[in-house]
Amino acid sequence: MRASHKNLDEIVNLIEKQMKATGIQLLWGTSNLFSRPLYMHGAATSPDARVFACAAAKVKKALEVTRRLGGENYVFWGGREGYETLLNTDMKLEQDNLARFFEMVLEYVEEINFTGQLLIEPKPMEPTKHQYDFDSASVLAFLRRYGLEDYFKLNIEANHATLAGHNFQHELRYARINDMLGSVDANQGDLLLGWDTDQFPSNLYSTTLAMYEILKAGGLAPGGLNFDAKVRRASYQPEDLFYGHILGMDSFARGLETAHSLLESGEIEEFIAERYQSYQQGIGKKIREGKISLKELAAEALDYRLPDLELDSGRQEKLEAIVNRHLLRA
Repeated sequence: MRASHKNLDEIVNLIEKQMKATGIQLLWGTSNLFSRPLYMHGAATSPDARVFACAAAKVKKALEVTRRLGGENYVFWGGREGYETLLNTDMKLEQDNLARFFEMVLEYVEEINFTGQLLIEPKPMEPTKHQYDFDSASVLAFLRRYGLEDYFKLNIEANHATLAGHNFQHELRYARINDMLGSVDANQGDLLLGWDTDQFPSNLYSTTLAMYEILKAGGLAPGGLNFDAKVRRASYQPEDLFYGHILGMDSFARGLETAHSLLESGEIEEFIAERYQSYQQGIGKKIREGKISLKELAAEALDYRLPDLELDSGRQEKLEAIVNRHLLRA
């Protein structure tokens, strides 16, 4: 570990010089706690306390480097914080240890005066069969369970969302409405494959709805759009890397323009407001304000003639057509 840190210091010296020469800044730092066989059973959730200590040493060093290079965020990617079978797993101890690890991090960032945003990146099922940070909802539940929700936000990745059985917009919205949206790994996956392919984004429908949520959140600062992506194996020539980055930037730029157009028109927001208008008056308003009891609601419902309760259409196809129209006009 000592030799590894020494080697890293030499590389960081070079990185620091190049940052000053180019003006390029650091969005976030992180630490690899998943590649080595050492972490096959987890890092902070490993059954071996020595592995926990190794993970602590790597994160301590990475936090110091991130602070030195002016990083605006630090991301925790729990690549193996999970289990293969419960037959050999003490789930409560592992989650308690993971929470304690984050508490140690909070103590240390205060000690070194690192003021960047701390981020957790939800990640499901791969490489570990079940991960404790499966999706936005499970991460938020974990943070609230241990009283850590005020110190972290989420770094949402599109491919992780689909692997969790959601879509990119779902994970972004869940984070947004819970005031937990911090940053974005801007990639996409192959829906026909069951693993994390980290492709450069090209799906304009997905980037539009992603930027829609980001604009609704008021932006991402100090987070941003990070291309956690790579070209396909057969795209092996140097210029292919340029094509990949241009593709990703253009896709999110068009998504931003379309999302702005959608919000400016107000068509989707107006439809949603109308759809839920029953909660703006009468018993709906009383429900929202907590001014009616279960007994009172039941008495109200007894007088309903159920066949007469005609519900409005969800108009999904119309709304998708609206998105398409703005996408074609942008």
